[in-house]
Amino acid sequence: MEEKLLRRIKKNRWFAGICAGLGKHFGIDPIVWRLIFIIGTLFTVFPFVLTYIILWIVIPKEEIND
Repeated sequence: MEEKLLRRIKKNRWFAGICAGLGKHFGIDPIVWRLIFIIGTLFTVFPFVLTYIILWIVIPKEEIND
């Protein structure tokens, strides 16, 4: 069984690949993650922006071997 690692995705990304990576890892459409971050940022700016920045720093980029 292949281990699923959380990675920032280069393909299908809008900004840093966080939502695309979360979508691939959890099997949820990245649009759902984007909506969660957007709506969360509208109501409580600091926690969601801080969480996104931390995820951007902590989650490694996906390595694509061509």
